[in-house]
Amino acid sequence: MIRMMPEVGGKMGHFGKDMRFKEHALPLSQRTCLMGILNVTPDSFSDGARYLEADKALEKALEMESRGADIIDIGGESSRPGADPVTEKDEIDRVIPVLKILRKKCRAIISVDTCKSEVARMALDEGAEIINDITALRGDVRMAKVIAEGGGAVCLMHMQGAPRDMQAGPSYEDVVKEITECLHFSIKMAEDAGIDPERIIVDPGIGFGKRKEHNLEILKKLTCFQTLTKPIMVGTSRKSFIGEVTGKEIGERIFGTAASVCAAVLNGADIVRVHDVAEMRDAVLVADAIKDTE
Repeated sequence: MIRMMPEVGGKMGHFGKDMRFKEHALPLSQRTCLMGILNVTPDSFSDGARYLEADKALEKALEMESRGADIIDIGGESSRPGADPVTEKDEIDRVIPVLKILRKKCRAIISVDTCKSEVARMALDEGAEIINDITALRGDVRMAKVIAEGGGAVCLMHMQGAPRDMQAGPSYEDVVKEITECLHFSIKMAEDAGIDPERIIVDPGIGFGKRKEHNLEILKKLTCFQTLTKPIMVGTSRKSFIGEVTGKEIGERIFGTAASVCAAVLNGADIVRVHDVAEMRDAVLVADAIKDTE
């Protein structure tokens, strides 16, 4: 059965069509959708080690679903600035048991945040429907083919460098133009590998190899990425640039996050990736209502 969330507002300003999966659909033509973050890692910058146990992860996922999350994004490897990579086995051991439980209990679309093709293959086999790849298919040469063969959707995120060194000195001549060019290349890789063109999402990668001024410019000029003709996902939740602007620590960035989410929605985001689903759902509802007002 296809699960559709209640419609909010009209179609003005939203992506032209819904994204459809085997059992679900994302109503992108009707409203901005929410992706809830579920980190099953010991060292994530915001909620590391809180949801390592499968029962706690399930409880959190169900809570986010009940508060309005369309997608639950499971991550087994921290991508915070300075993070070291984890082994394939460790990532599988963290992600797959949680995914198996969520598929039985959770009605939201399941996404897995990974740049390893074997993790992606196993996740798709276990019912995940989106692979959220922070390397935009550049980190593992087998990733595009694995996603295509598994019938999955993919989120292609831009990142300059790797998590370990991406904030060491990011530099751009034209940040929006360069990100657009990189994402265009990754879209071609995805489509050439056989990934359904209507199951490709792009993410400009707020905070991934970007300074504060880069992040702010990306949000201001987000509509520029609509030239890629793919749904746009934006993840600003609790990130460092919000702390730089507000002077707040990670746990105190909810209002700054809400402001950035509203800016993203008003400037063309189709999906927002967040920690605080209930609060950001309210922000999205108001931003959508403004955007849809004729």
